[in-house]
Amino acid sequence: MSATVETSPVAAAPRATPKRRRTGGFWRRVARHVMRDKLALLCTVILALIALSAIFAPWIAPADPYKTSMMRRLLPPLSPGYILGTDELGRDMLSRLLYGGRVSLAMGISPVILATLIGGALGVTAGYFGRHVNMAIMRVVDVFYAFPSVLLAVAMAGVLGAGLFNSLISLTLVFIPPIARVAEAVTTQVRNQDYVEAARATGASAPRIIVQHVLANVTGPIMTYASSLVSIAIIISSGLSFLGLGAAPPIADWGLMLNTLRQAIYVAPINAVLPGVMIFAASVSFNLLSDSLRTAMDVRA
Repeated sequence: MSATVETSPVAAAPRATPKRRRTGGFWRRVARHVMRDKLALLCTVILALIALSAIFAPWIAPADPYKTSMMRRLLPPLSPGYILGTDELGRDMLSRLLYGGRVSLAMGISPVILATLIGGALGVTAGYFGRHVNMAIMRVVDVFYAFPSVLLAVAMAGVLGAGLFNSLISLTLVFIPPIARVAEAVTTQVRNQDYVEAARATGASAPRIIVQHVLANVTGPIMTYASSLVSIAIIISSGLSFLGLGAAPPIADWGLMLNTLRQAIYVAPINAVLPGVMIFAASVSFNLLSDSLRTAMDVRA
């Protein structure tokens, strides 16, 4: 779990065109590119299946994910009544994996959304106003960005204490700096475009220019980069649960399930690696899908 958060060399260069010329054909072109990319389409299907199974877990789970039975502990997959076997306490593995997807996906997506809102606002503000405002915001951001993401998340979670809410806060703070840097970079490019200068010449206020002209061109690159952080968020949140700093028993969480099943890896290896397989599938799918979006939104390609 040595995942690190790095800013891409400006996620995707913004197009120097006004809002009304890019919102239509541009996004249709992005959608067509993703639909033609078979690997991205496969990742979309995988993520949709994981998300739907997590949402409808109470209706499709074959058993109660919290019901224990020491008589049926560590049953192998394909056992009668237990398709994926049972865990160290005799709980149905399939049910716990379905319910675990709820926590893992929420902890992967929620902090990225919050960090995008906060970091994007800070980056756009710093990039548009520049000078002293840029210096004040970006130097504070650089202090947090200097630490490895995993180390910073573990340190913050350790200070705040174990729990899903504290993990959410920790992950949000970890992802604000890189998103702010990307937002600042693309905004710095956009603010010098002719249509922004024309808006200034007409006497438009700074908030109006930001909303109507700047955000229309920087939202795409910011969202594309933020989507690549979801996979890292899933891995880090699972790592926090594995270390006892995230979800607490008996909550079904993929990272926590890895921790509780690690002692049974020599007795029931398939059961022990199933949560890891789910973490791998979700994180890789998000990563590959974000790569396809980045390529589709790169107008230089």
